[in-house]
Amino acid sequence: MATIEDFEKLDIRLGKIIEVNDFPEAKKPAFQLRIDFGDVLGVKNSSAQLVGAHTKEELLGMLVLCVVNFPPRKIAHFTSEVLTLGLENHAGDGWVVITASHPDAVRIGDRLQ
Repeated sequence: MATIEDFEKLDIRLGKIIEVNDFPEAKKPAFQLRIDFGDVLGVKNSSAQLVGAHTKEELLGMLVLCVVNFPPRKIAHFTSEVLTLGLENHAGDGWVVITASHPDAVRIGDRLQ
């Protein structure tokens, strides 16, 4: 069982997807994302298994939640610096990202409390 202290160790921030690229070298279908966290963290890379659940066009400009304090992870030749949070879609062929439902009430870089 996780404790509240375990949860508080996670730094989950709101970012805006500013670039989406195909990632054919990944073992599982994925996109390479560039996510802007504003003045707080700048722009970070993420590899996300969103193929099948989202198109590149849908993802561009989307506000997403990411864990930003995990160590970087090398996936093929790409370094993923943040973990984009999502849920497996019903078809089982990709992940649906968790997005901000009130984008006017939050700013990129804001921390989930």
